[in-house]
Amino acid sequence: MNIAIIGYGKMGRVIEEVALSRGHKVILKINSKNTHDFTFDNLKNVDAAIEFTNPELAVNNINVCLESNTPVVVGTTGWYDKFDEVRETVVQNEGALLYATNCSIGVNLFFKMNKYIAKLMNKHEAYDVKMEETHHTQKLDAPSGTAITLAEGIIENKEDKDLWVKGEAHAKNQLGIVAHRIENVPGTHEVKYSSAIDDIEIKHTAHNRNGFALGAVIAAEYIFNKKGIFTMEDVLFN
Repeated sequence: MNIAIIGYGKMGRVIEEVALSRGHKVILKINSKNTHDFTFDNLKNVDAAIEFTNPELAVNNINVCLESNTPVVVGTTGWYDKFDEVRETVVQNEGALLYATNCSIGVNLFFKMNKYIAKLMNKHEAYDVKMEETHHTQKLDAPSGTAITLAEGIIENKEDKDLWVKGEAHAKNQLGIVAHRIENVPGTHEVKYSSAIDDIEIKHTAHNRNGFALGAVIAAEYIFNKKGIFTMEDVLFN
């Protein structure tokens, strides 16, 4: 496959390494210094694009890919308030979009475990649940998209929770997410169930960016020659 990387920074370079190791070519690399190269003409030979920039740029980048008939994997989070707009662009252009709060295979397995445990805990009212997440200081959105996905998985399956809040919870129905930003932390997410007797914790710790990069390239392979909107759930479990 010919791949474009939209957002060629630290993550983009790791994505490139993984793509090359899997036999692909990276024929277009876009960063803040060469945005003028992000054109329909330069995308015409691209089989799939991987977008990893920031929330302010993501929607425009997605639209450019879709309007050029380039399937796009989006790892950027924080833009989901514009999701209806993007979905309409997918439909109008009969395009392919795969979006993920986290492309890592390990994290997506963690999502599954999280939902299952939340459902189990309905019968054990002595335990309350809270979350913490830690990322590097360059991550702009807090809590992270991954943390929000985990929170939504709990809310969908645990009957006494119907709202997540940033910081500590102040009501029984709330699920608190404490977000930390520390230099050089790829990403750590922890879900803790606490009672007066004991704690039960599940935790995912990313050691580096490789897990995300591998998942993003696998996602690009998945949407090649497809039409529609997909998630990592489609890639890994369907």
